[in-house]
Amino acid sequence: MTLTELYRQRAEDFTHRAEALQARYEKFGFVRLASFIIAIVLLILVFNASPLAGIILTILFLAAFYRLIQWHQRLLHEKQIEESLALINQQELAFMQDDFQAFADGKEFMDPSHPNSIDMDIFGPYSFFQYTNRTTTSMGKKRLAEYLTTVADASEIRDRQQAISELQDQLEWRQKFRAHGMSTEDAPEHLEQLKTWLAQPDFIRSNSLNKAALIVAPVLSFIGLYVWIFHWPWYISMVFFFAAFYMLRITLNRVNQTHVQTTNAGKTLAYYAYLIEHLEDKHFQSDKLQSLSSALDTDAKKASARLKRLSFIIHQLNLRYNAFVIILNIFTLWDLQWVYRLEQWKTEQRDDLPQWFAALAEFEALVSFATVYYNRPDWVFPEITTTPLFNATGLGHPLIAPKERVSNDIIIPTKGHIKLVTGSNMAGKSTFLRTVGLNIVLAMAGAPVCAEKLSLPILELYSSMRTQDALHESTSSFYAELKRLKIIIEAVEEKENALFLMDEILKGTNSNDRHTGSKALITQLIKSKGSGIIATHDLELGAMAETADGAIENLCIEVAVKNGKLIFDYKLKPGVSQSFNATLLMREMGIKV
Repeated sequence: MTLTELYRQRAEDFTHRAEALQARYEKFGFVRLASFIIAIVLLILVFNASPLAGIILTILFLAAFYRLIQWHQRLLHEKQIEESLALINQQELAFMQDDFQAFADGKEFMDPSHPNSIDMDIFGPYSFFQYTNRTTTSMGKKRLAEYLTTVADASEIRDRQQAISELQDQLEWRQKFRAHGMSTEDAPEHLEQLKTWLAQPDFIRSNSLNKAALIVAPVLSFIGLYVWIFHWPWYISMVFFFAAFYMLRITLNRVNQTHVQTTNAGKTLAYYAYLIEHLEDKHFQSDKLQSLSSALDTDAKKASARLKRLSFIIHQLNLRYNAFVIILNIFTLWDLQWVYRLEQWKTEQRDDLPQWFAALAEFEALVSFATVYYNRPDWVFPEITTTPLFNATGLGHPLIAPKERVSNDIIIPTKGHIKLVTGSNMAGKSTFLRTVGLNIVLAMAGAPVCAEKLSLPILELYSSMRTQDALHESTSSFYAELKRLKIIIEAVEEKENALFLMDEILKGTNSNDRHTGSKALITQLIKSKGSGIIATHDLELGAMAETADGAIENLCIEVAVKNGKLIFDYKLKPGVSQSFNATLLMREMGIKV
């Protein structure tokens, strides 16, 4: 069975299961309603016969009905999981047909100042982030973005490779993990508010008077209610309520602040608990996954149970939105009681919560890469070496559909060597640069690469391909490119592991200046022991290889013309390009050349 057939079959199976659970849920709803009506009738009859028996039966009914509601809600949750699993397999089925637009594209992480992410199509529509993203939480999405924009060290890369290899074949577990998070609605600002609350000092637990008031004020309020009903006029009994009113008044601002910082996190934490519970039930083999899993096991009680407890406390505090909670506040100091419990939770778990969040985010990033690796089993993990050599066999662009992808072999010494790639318009020079660059990004993230074989040292990638004018800075596209080139020059001079990719350098000026400037730049980069690839239409730059003592190599991507038609093979060849197609292309556009 092919992966396409597998995903189609799984999508159908989970859809059928969800439909069956929906039918059970609806039947259970009728049972629940009928049970409630029957119980009310029975309670009325029992109360008429014996009030004591009626009270006992009411308590038993409420307990049983509460369990019935729980079972009904659990059935709903199971149905939602099956629906999510059906959707997940439908999405993967579309992915196998080269449609990955259902996934978030991470456009919020686009940063023009980053050394390569804009040029390498890391973020935005049809980006690699969208291609690989299987995260369901905002922090998981952020961690995946960090994977793709930072260079890990060799040890971390190998640990990630092992973790991704282990998760690759865990299809059921990976999809169930994602299904638990599909309903998550979180926002980074809500998590930041929660972290702010964690850092703030307590105002109830740290104050002996406030803690004592949690007991004394409710007792006085109940005494006041008693004497109001049985002894004194209401205006005298109001004295007993003063303690509760006073405590609610002097703590109002702090309670409001705590509520604002935690209220939006309650529902989110409940979803996080499901995700973490799924992680807790799995035993891992690789060192990295074991380390992440151990971060969730901080004491005898599981992290998921702790999160559920925090979610429950926040939910109880949120009842202050209810108009009737004023009664609870007068007789129990409801708001303060639950803030006190929040502070208790914070005291016990203050240092653990960020650790749990970090582990969850890391798992989501690794699951994303593992899913892509499962879908693209022909990709390989690169070998990280100390040899200054980028050596690739069958290197292809990850975002090009397998049936359309053309792969190339290339070897690039990463100290003092430049490949000059020439070729006609539309020959594929820019795509080849992105092929090299994106695979370097994946290798440095610890992910599999689109190649038959790849070995390389730790590299920091710098690119200059899509420089644009910036009106808000009064910057022309040419000046923007010069600023980019300055960054590359400084990186080459200051770092031993910088590798650059440039496409049509100095294209914003006249041909004489472009040629002169390009020669000067290449010469300077070679003297600084810089390495990289430069794609250009300036064929005369190819002559520099004759006097460069092997530091410059000419490569080209040719285009053939047969019967007036352009034939593209996108294969890399040695030498300077000898093919020209601009005139033919212009004629096809209606320009009379």
